[in-house]
Amino acid sequence: MSTPPLSPSLQQLLWFVRIVEAGSFSEAARRAGTSTSAMSKAVSRFEQTHGIRLLHRTTHSFSLTDEGDRLFGRGRCLLDELESVEATLTELGSRSATGRVRLSAPSAFVRSVIMPELPQFLNNHPDIDIEIQSGDEIVDLAARSIDIAVRTGNLDGLPGHVFRQMYTFPWIVCATPDYLRRYGVPDKPGDLVAHRQVGFRNKSTGQIDSWRFNSPMDGTAIRHSPRPKFVFDDGAAAWSMVRAGLGIGWVPSWLGLDDLRSGDVVEVLTEWRSAEAPLFAVRLDRRLTPVRTQIVMDFLGSLSSTWQV
Repeated sequence: MSTPPLSPSLQQLLWFVRIVEAGSFSEAARRAGTSTSAMSKAVSRFEQTHGIRLLHRTTHSFSLTDEGDRLFGRGRCLLDELESVEATLTELGSRSATGRVRLSAPSAFVRSVIMPELPQFLNNHPDIDIEIQSGDEIVDLAARSIDIAVRTGNLDGLPGHVFRQMYTFPWIVCATPDYLRRYGVPDKPGDLVAHRQVGFRNKSTGQIDSWRFNSPMDGTAIRHSPRPKFVFDDGAAAWSMVRAGLGIGWVPSWLGLDDLRSGDVVEVLTEWRSAEAPLFAVRLDRRLTPVRTQIVMDFLGSLSSTWQV
């Protein structure tokens, strides 16, 4: 149920209190940024509506009636409460950049993308506390008090949540130069059957993820179902096999940035890349987002500049 605004009578009563405190209609009007006439009419309407007189008026001054004296005390208490609420809102607004933000993200993303940049972020925002829960599963944000979940893939079936696409990233096929010297460089996805493939088992589905490509000739989508020699359900573990030269893998571009940039691991089938995948920040659908949560979301959104290949 929505909260109604102050009634006209209460607004007029508060103006009456301001007039008494200011000592004159003109001074009260000046403080309120309105006209003396508007102040006078507000008091007159209140008196007419309720059949009481608040003030004895003369040409240059006024004095309180008995009824006005009683209502002034009650109106002053109401104004004090409203000012207290306003002060509390101001305080909460200024302090909302402090406190704990709970974040859930895939383990490999936490290690590869968040952790290298997190110390500097926390140095810049010393009043924000961070709790990170690593995992690839879609979690119950309310039950685990998660403020933000970083997720990719299909997010259907999550009513009561809002999604913010932070950026997109490519999935790439890669291996070490030494591996490619020994086993050859694939020219097309069909060549992968001759390779030692490193597979990833999706914890949500229990299935080994297919590798997706787009034909450089006509854009046709191609799905490759690997028959991996090695299977992992952790991205970092799968990457360690690729990095060690033991196989060829299909991975998100952010998984092994340092190795890709140094050339210790290289991309193949570049022209066969599929469309980039979106990465989302997921939150519960609430009206207000604390400033501290928004700051962390902006931090996450800025990370794309650190891992583009």
